[in-house]
Amino acid sequence: MPPAENKQGAGFQAPTGEIEVSMRPSRMSRSAACLMACLASVGTSAATGQQVYATCAACHGARAEGNPGLGAPALAGQQVAYLQRQLLNFRTGLRGSHKDDTYGAQMRAASQVALPDEKAIAAVATYIAALPRTDVKPAGKFDARNGNNLYQGKCGAGHGGQAEGNEALSAPRLAGLDAAYIKRQHRNFGKGLRGAQPQDRYGKQMALMATTLGSERELDDVIGYIQAFEAAR
Repeated sequence: MPPAENKQGAGFQAPTGEIEVSMRPSRMSRSAACLMACLASVGTSAATGQQVYATCAACHGARAEGNPGLGAPALAGQQVAYLQRQLLNFRTGLRGSHKDDTYGAQMRAASQVALPDEKAIAAVATYIAALPRTDVKPAGKFDARNGNNLYQGKCGAGHGGQAEGNEALSAPRLAGLDAAYIKRQHRNFGKGLRGAQPQDRYGKQMALMATTLGSERELDDVIGYIQAFEAAR
């Protein structure tokens, strides 16, 4: 999320979708507690990225490794520009404003309190991007060959042959993201919870791309391939 530009959306993001996940009361309470931690007071816009990130660590982890149990994705090693764009999108309501996007709404509320201006956004994005990248082991069964074929045919041109992202195309890194988060975002794009607003140019691109995977099985194969490839490096 470049500080001076609100290049909205998700970029060319690889298929990320989710079968709808209902939040059990216990999970909701944990998420609410996490949100309250993120809403704790932060310093002024002059605070360092590390100081700003301290309000995010309760959900995303001390090293931005993510917490699937709270629906919080790994952020470490992601592109600075992408992080800035998404935080600005949350803060301005281009993301997280749909009534069915529960996790997005939490992040929107947190960003509006914890990120007072674009200087704070730039500082925390730069700090997060410099953290060691997170590796995720594939969960469940998947067809690696089919996943490779689908990924390279539908996603690789945007997100890179190794899911490392492509900053020139504003496409984020997908390697290191947990399966539940990828599925949820794929679902959000497909159902108009994300990328539906006219100003969200990159999100609209991904909303179109999300329709190219025909089944959940295909999505599982793509996710498994991405995670297995990353784990083997």
